[in-house]
Amino acid sequence: MQYMYKTGGDPLLLLDEGLCTFETFANFQGFFDKHGKLLLLEVAMKPRIISCDYDFFEFMLGGQKVLNKSTVYTYLMNWLGTGLLTSDGPKWKKRRRLLTPAFHFSILEQFVDTFETQGKVLIRKLESLVDKDIDIYKYITLYALDVICETAMGITVNAQEDSESDYVRYVKEVCRIVAIRPHTIFKSSQLLYPLSKDFFREQQAVRHLHSVTYSVIDSRMKKLEQELAMSEAKRQENEATGIKRKMAFLDILLRSTIDGQPLSREDIREEVDTFMFEGHDTTASAISFCVFQVATHPDVQEKILEEQISIFGDDFNRNATLNDLQEMRYLECVVKETLRLFPSVPFIGRRTNEDTMYKGNLIPKDVNITLCIYHMMRDPEQYPNPNEFDPSRFEYNDGKKPYSFVPFSAGPRNCIGQKFAMNEVKSIVSKLVRNYKLLPTNPEHKLKLVAEAVMKSKNGVKIRLARREKPT
Repeated sequence: MQYMYKTGGDPLLLLDEGLCTFETFANFQGFFDKHGKLLLLEVAMKPRIISCDYDFFEFMLGGQKVLNKSTVYTYLMNWLGTGLLTSDGPKWKKRRRLLTPAFHFSILEQFVDTFETQGKVLIRKLESLVDKDIDIYKYITLYALDVICETAMGITVNAQEDSESDYVRYVKEVCRIVAIRPHTIFKSSQLLYPLSKDFFREQQAVRHLHSVTYSVIDSRMKKLEQELAMSEAKRQENEATGIKRKMAFLDILLRSTIDGQPLSREDIREEVDTFMFEGHDTTASAISFCVFQVATHPDVQEKILEEQISIFGDDFNRNATLNDLQEMRYLECVVKETLRLFPSVPFIGRRTNEDTMYKGNLIPKDVNITLCIYHMMRDPEQYPNPNEFDPSRFEYNDGKKPYSFVPFSAGPRNCIGQKFAMNEVKSIVSKLVRNYKLLPTNPEHKLKLVAEAVMKSKNGVKIRLARREKPT
């Protein structure tokens, strides 16, 4: 094997011991600056690749050769099983084909009602915090959990009203454990992990979360059977009088088949739990960083407000529709620029399932590859003045390379729910700007980024709220 761009030392030990510290981003950048953007390293006698190189991103994400996820995703399997995120090969292809219609325009339109309903709860909860410094992430993450439970399973957990409920607590616990496991040598070992306290905590949390999901599956299945038994005349009567139940992601799965066979309870549970995981922490991260950027860039906030006035006029209290969200073109630029600087998933992993050639170099079978999205999207070759927050970058697409903006990954294994996520972020940021002036703290809060499975700030995302006078 010809090693490509091999470095000395063992810098990837950072992945095991340092990835949960905010210094990691700077450390990685230092290695890229010193050794180049495409590195092959040896860790425990095994080759591993890390890269922020655009050409390598295009090769890895754009083709069909390297579709398998890296072994780090196995840490999610206790909770998620082998759903869309963690599965490979034929199973992934069948699931992807099955789930794509779940994010059709007509389904997304129904989800907007949930964004708006839960957004009103958040606005009300923030009312008592006006003129105070707050960590907005704490409130956004509960909002996002309410949204994902209702859209994924059709249930209301009232996380914003009862942040100490068992379900909320266990979701937080399993997300915490999944985030730290790959980054400590003891807990990343399949042999040693069962000796840790977190193993038993994860087992307890997963048992509870699975029991809730299975309970909801059984309940929704009974309702579906009742609906199927209902006469066509009765269904038409209900629809005529407005009695039409909103579709949740779960309902779509219950109606789905693969090779003519319905999905099993376990199949459905895997995909519902996957949607829960992918649509909770990631969206909360995106919303929180977006709110922070708006709060610390008053000129950007003013442009967002002007756009909101052009859409809502003087009726700032009405619910946004899907059409309204699509009209928020400047706000979409703001969200995209936020995701460029603070991608919710800063690293993604792939694994070669066969010997693969790249530019005359051999990448052997079973090599784990880490694509550093955060660093590639801050590369000055892709974005001039890359550390500046400038939403105007996305007003025009002229000259942009297709794989230079990949917060949702790209290619065949891109995020299936990216339109859902964009609509949710725009819905709640729009509502926040229409109800409050978003302000920086004094002195301005300095983010300390944490490179966990999902991008977070170690010291919170702190802003200040002031009441906004409604337009007349």
